[in-house]
Amino acid sequence: MRTTTLGKLTVHLTGGDDREGGGNGPLVVLLHGFGAPGTDLVPLWRELRPPPGTRFAFPEAPLALDPYGDARAWWMIDMAKLEAALAGGELRDLTRDVPEGMAEARALISGLLDQLDAPQVVLGGFSQGAMLALDVALCTDRPLAGLALMSGTLLAEHEWLPLMPKRKGLCVVQSHGRLDPLLPFSIAERLRDELTSAGLEVTFVPFNGGHEIGGSVIDALDGLLNASLAP
Repeated sequence: MRTTTLGKLTVHLTGGDDREGGGNGPLVVLLHGFGAPGTDLVPLWRELRPPPGTRFAFPEAPLALDPYGDARAWWMIDMAKLEAALAGGELRDLTRDVPEGMAEARALISGLLDQLDAPQVVLGGFSQGAMLALDVALCTDRPLAGLALMSGTLLAEHEWLPLMPKRKGLCVVQSHGRLDPLLPFSIAERLRDELTSAGLEVTFVPFNGGHEIGGSVIDALDGLLNASLAP
């Protein structure tokens, strides 16, 4: 693995011709979730079996949550509101939320993709990273070979829903735990239905777990990468 700075982001590069992101092969960019370190998703590249020469990039979110730790975020979350919702057993419906800082995070990822300059790109992420990946896909015209949404949710529905049809035909893997306590499974199902209705080719991967990357997700990601990045 090689760590470098591209634009305003620290990025961990793996795979490729030299296992450090070298070469000019297709690219997989995966965005970590809220509160995770920038290297959180790096181990995934050892579990996946994409086409030869595939490069991986794992950018670190720009916001440090703890000056003494390694927790990072793409935008801030109202933790008091989250804790109250969890304590009260409320359904955490974020479908109308447009998080402050999401547009800025979108610009950072778009700029990163400009610098990485790959012939084919699969973009994805986990939790907050999945939300950002979908926002980038919907709010930009950047060509994408595929989209991976792991334990994300539907945000900004008044902005996102009208934009979904322009990605008609895009292959998407969307996974979600049926017991997810943070982002409800029912809203993940609604996101799946909205994407499908808009013409995206969604492979939905439910699993009996919580807010995590279930084992069945790896197989689905392998399928996405090999179908969308094959020479």
